Amino acid sequence: MAAGAHSVDSSEHGIAVLPEPRGPVTEALFAALEGEPGPFPSPRVAVGDPLTDDDLQLALYVCYELHYRGFSGVDDRWEWQPASLDLRGRLEREFEAALRDRFAVPDGLGDREVVAALTHMANQPGPPLTRYLREAATLEEMRDYLVHRSAYQLKEADPHAWAIPRMTGRAKAALLEVEFDEYGSGRAERIHAVLYRNTMDALGLDSRYGTYVDAIPGLVLATVNIVSMFGMHRRLRAAVAGQLAVSEMTSALANKNVGDGLRRLGLGDSATDFFDEHVIADSVHDMIALHDLVGGLLRQDPAASAEVLFGAAAWTGIDAMSADHLLGCWQKGEPSLRPTGRNEGHPPTD
Repeated sequence: MAAGAHSVDSSEHGIAVLPEPRGPVTEALFAALEGEPGPFPSPRVAVGDPLTDDDLQLALYVCYELHYRGFSGVDDRWEWQPASLDLRGRLEREFEAALRDRFAVPDGLGDREVVAALTHMANQPGPPLTRYLREAATLEEMRDYLVHRSAYQLKEADPHAWAIPRMTGRAKAALLEVEFDEYGSGRAERIHAVLYRNTMDALGLDSRYGTYVDAIPGLVLATVNIVSMFGMHRRLRAAVAGQLAVSEMTSALANKNVGDGLRRLGLGDSATDFFDEHVIADSVHDMIALHDLVGGLLRQDPAASAEVLFGAAAWTGIDAMSADHLLGCWQKGEPSLRPTGRNEGHPPTD
């Protein structure tokens, strides 16, 4: 079957295998997950920088993944096993504390001031990564970029869906409106995660869910973990609103750049459809997320202003760190992906 032409039901429902451990935390966690759910020797979480640590971020990613699709050979009961939840909580505390320390925001702003601050944040030039992809990236660099993004994009919108029952009124309606589009507006073949799989197929990548986790560095996994953490915690519902708003406000131009870069490399609609769809959708989503989601939430809870800004600033900051890592590796001629025994390079699809 031609690249990008596989049915919605082929790899979409695949379940990933556990990745390879990257340190003492993942070694203890993965050894436990391969057995019966129950208590296990709890590893000490001690890292230098929680935002970039491979062991911490992979362990947290796997803990979250138990709430998404799980892993082949891992008992589903691990999802709510107290021992795994306890470890997840300790990993989250390290991660959240580092985010709050690195990306401090003002408190006590009114709703109009928050909207202005988010607009100012979104209007900053941002990392030059997507401009490079538009103008100069090679095919291999473009494939690297797609692999890095696959950890999130193959489950796009799922982390935000956790926040739906935490919202009410205008904010809930706004979040549902954005999510409905992300899930294809009722058309399975237009679900954004499916469109991303089609892009990966068109570039000869393996689009099965979780294939490249072993190769993705901890800093990039952190850009996925931050959205899962915000979405899964009711106390962080304002942070996920801020994160979604600023990501939608910066998305259309970034996706246009990548789509144009793919066209420059001679690739067609099966490769660019995901990015072109986001140029259209996110030019509407940005105002819905800013004025209806964030604005509606702040009218219900004015004290949430600092959390909205924290979510936006933390995600923008760590996303910029991830983009700088990728572009810096290319500029120095160094690999941006981790060497693995399981996925050397970019294995082609069948």
